[in-house]
Amino acid sequence: MTLPDDAMNGNERFNSSIFLGKPHDPLIDRLWLAVFAVAALILLMLNLGTVPLKDWDEGLVAQVAREIWQAPAGTQTWLYPTLWGEPYFNKPPLIHWMIAGLYQFAGIHEWSARLPSALLTWGSVLLFYGVSRSVFYRRSPAVFATLVYLTSLPVIRYGRFAMLDGAILCFALLMLWFLLRSRQDYRYLLGAGLAFGLLCLTKGILVAILLGGMALLFLAWDTPRLLRQPYLWLGFGLGSLPAIGWYGAQWLHYGSGFLSHNLLEQSLQRIWTEVEANGAPPWYYLLEVLKYGAPWILFLPLGVRLAWRSRNLSWARLAIVWGGVYLLVISVMATKLPWYVLPLFPAIALMVGAQLAEMWHHGNSLELRPIELIPYSRVWPVLFGGLALVGWLSCAYWLFAHSPPDPFLSLISAAVGSTFTVAAILIYRQNPQTLSILVWGTYLALALLMISPHWAWELAEAYPVRPVAAIVEAQVPIGQTVYTSYPYHRPSLNFYSQRLVRPLEEKQLRRTWRQTEQPYLLLDAAMLSQLNLRSLKVLAEAEGWQLVTKDKI
Repeated sequence: MTLPDDAMNGNERFNSSIFLGKPHDPLIDRLWLAVFAVAALILLMLNLGTVPLKDWDEGLVAQVAREIWQAPAGTQTWLYPTLWGEPYFNKPPLIHWMIAGLYQFAGIHEWSARLPSALLTWGSVLLFYGVSRSVFYRRSPAVFATLVYLTSLPVIRYGRFAMLDGAILCFALLMLWFLLRSRQDYRYLLGAGLAFGLLCLTKGILVAILLGGMALLFLAWDTPRLLRQPYLWLGFGLGSLPAIGWYGAQWLHYGSGFLSHNLLEQSLQRIWTEVEANGAPPWYYLLEVLKYGAPWILFLPLGVRLAWRSRNLSWARLAIVWGGVYLLVISVMATKLPWYVLPLFPAIALMVGAQLAEMWHHGNSLELRPIELIPYSRVWPVLFGGLALVGWLSCAYWLFAHSPPDPFLSLISAAVGSTFTVAAILIYRQNPQTLSILVWGTYLALALLMISPHWAWELAEAYPVRPVAAIVEAQVPIGQTVYTSYPYHRPSLNFYSQRLVRPLEEKQLRRTWRQTEQPYLLLDAAMLSQLNLRSLKVLAEAEGWQLVTKDKI
């Protein structure tokens, strides 16, 4: 299958493509939307509910949603969310409401916790194509940019988790789409304000102000007349009303303590303080893009150069403002978390998509050019050959050197190695179908990763949570706190066991054992031997962890 291009003329190589048409042919755009809708749905729904929820955000979000769902009528927990009975000040509850609503109809499962975020990420793919069609005159850069966005590992992976970041992508792109549509009809500015309000209710007003400010900065450069339209400010005012109402309700209910926890500790403090020791150097996010941006990261330097040279065009202005401002802000923040990089990928996809379209056009019109004009550098075969070698070596390692062999990772590595091998051969021959191979191969590798249990690779950083949670749930009375020798909180363990499990150091564990009439401790073998507890009764054991209490006899 060849990628379409509305700007090709009858002399070019692939003029028989069924996708050729006028630049603004709505039928072709609808066909592409259907293709992207199906392709994104497959990646985002495959194997969504078979792996456990991971620690931190997934465990927290799923538990807050469960407490909203389980709250007795009239308690207003939906308005004042709780986490293990304590006020939850971290983030506004829009996504938690969605998950709690799904619990009502589908029950509590991994897939029901993740489905709202996955569907919003799916919507972001369609919105990104709409944004791309609004800033590119030709269709081919918009198609390539959406393919890059769709096959970016962080977008798909984080978008599948029961987290807030897929929703942030969706609502930010919805805001941009409305702003770009308002160039033909000012009333769309009201929709941009609605999207801004959704951002406020998803991850807080500071994140919404950052993304909204970036959008307004783009308008000031590209279409300053829109800033003078009353619809814009009316839309942002009306869209902010639900968020203002929610924040006002929290302030009236909890007083100034809510503002200090929500705005200061959970938002502003992250700018200058390493919250929970999550600090890193300023170039941390550049390394994140480099690690997980293959293969499109190879084209990013050329894409950045093309965007700067084309900065009189809307797409380049949007990519420069969105990517530059956001990267600067998250790089200077003291607290750094991997998923903060996610809103950077729309800008990356715009720049890389524009560069791929240029290469596609040059490659397909090569036969009309003098033979000495080579569209693809001889460096590309070396780069792709190196990536192919990494893929094949990884395949051999997971199949022969790792014990036990991992068929999933070996198959994924083989798909990566095959893709880059064929790409290296084709690009050495100056064949423009290289780009098609990269798209299909990357999509296949992503699909294989999502089928495997390794797409949530953070689960391998700690012991399997479900078996340990099962013994805690079975042996510990409801409402009883469990204390563990594991050094960190595991929100997923709390969620699955429906008990609060707190980590304690050795001295604290000894004190708890002495001072509590019926303590429940979850200990590893080394700590159990070191504590040498008296009157010990082992209730159950799983995955190297023993649940113990005092023997009443």
